Amino acid sequence: MGKGVKGRLSATGFVLGLGLFLAGAAVKPTRWLMENYVLPKPGEGPSPEAQAKGFFDIRFFGETSDGQRIKTKVTGDRDPGYGSTAKMLAQAGLSLAFDIDKEQKSGGFWTTATVFDQRFIERLESRAGLCFELTGPN
Repeated sequence: MGKGVKGRLSATGFVLGLGLFLAGAAVKPTRWLMENYVLPKPGEGPSPEAQAKGFFDIRFFGETSDGQRIKTKVTGDRDPGYGSTAKMLAQAGLSLAFDIDKEQKSGGFWTTATVFDQRFIERLESRAGLCFELTGPN
């Protein structure tokens, strides 16, 4: 969203807008207005051809536990809302079924960051059309 005051204002505006959208979706009268006048109707999404031609290119900025800043580029070969999401979910299910060690499967709640490892990234790259590239410090 940017750096400095402009970035902070952009991020704040985004969070406020998302909060208003979620609040509006939770209240029956505004949900009705959104369903009838704002949100797309069933079947109004992209055509199968547009989905097949779709793609995404995202940058993630992070910091490791030792303070090193990193930047990662993630790209996908399909529309992120339709084609890629389905492929990612299928590979996540296969990874849970076949790549997780039995001792790791026991006990409580696991976040995606703690249960999946490099094998999941390899699955996404080889079978789901995604590419992960460490582009260096930001």
